Amino acid sequence: MQRIKGKALNIRGATKTYRTQSGEVLALKDVDLTVRPGEFISVVGPSGCGKTTLLWSVAGLHKLTSGAIALGEEWITGPHPSIGMMFQEANLLPWRTIRKNIELPFEVRGHRPDTARIDMFLQRVGLGGFGDKMPRELSGGMQQRASIVRALASDPTVLLMDEPFGALDAFTRDEMNKLVEEIWLESRKTVILITHSIAEAVFLADKVYIMSARPGQIARVVDIPFARPRPLELMETREFFELVNMIKHDIQHQPPARPAVATA
Repeated sequence: MQRIKGKALNIRGATKTYRTQSGEVLALKDVDLTVRPGEFISVVGPSGCGKTTLLWSVAGLHKLTSGAIALGEEWITGPHPSIGMMFQEANLLPWRTIRKNIELPFEVRGHRPDTARIDMFLQRVGLGGFGDKMPRELSGGMQQRASIVRALASDPTVLLMDEPFGALDAFTRDEMNKLVEEIWLESRKTVILITHSIAEAVFLADKVYIMSARPGQIARVVDIPFARPRPLELMETREFFELVNMIKHDIQHQPPARPAVATA
């Protein structure tokens, strides 16, 4: 059995309030969550429940109003070198080659790019020989493959994924889900996936966390019973279909989101 390395990610009392022209919006309220080293979790919930706010707070890109997030014994107060992130779009700079886009995080940190690791991942995701291409020369799915390489090239302990395949067609999305599972089985990174696709959440995760309508809280945790590796044909089984529908029912039968609370 592969030894799992890394540190637990602990979220305690995470609360986030946004100030708007019409008042305050309580996006998250007292979210408690622990992700074990090497665990793959998905977070789902109704639109506007604070899923992305939670993920960006873990990434150190949003400051919590109250509460704390820690990776092992380290408090997360800003971007952390052990935490990588994939966004909803590939966000490749159009004037840089694929390789130069992948090397950008190294440049920002003042580090020498790990060319051997980059080459290995380019081959692994099917982009060997595409490093010198420009983003416009790649399909959307290929650009997202490049963003996977960029996120993993610096060997982060935690990988955060913010709806990274939402814009892809169904076939390419299934292909990317299988690729992500294969890479995760090889590397055993700690992964948090935010997704609107319940099927994607169930297929990829060890656990699915269901968030309540705003203000976002953890309403339920669902353990996923399916063995790994998971073939795509799993999605056609009755057991998979029933689990997806149970989670969908939980989300659909929540009370509506609360409106912004006007300031005094």
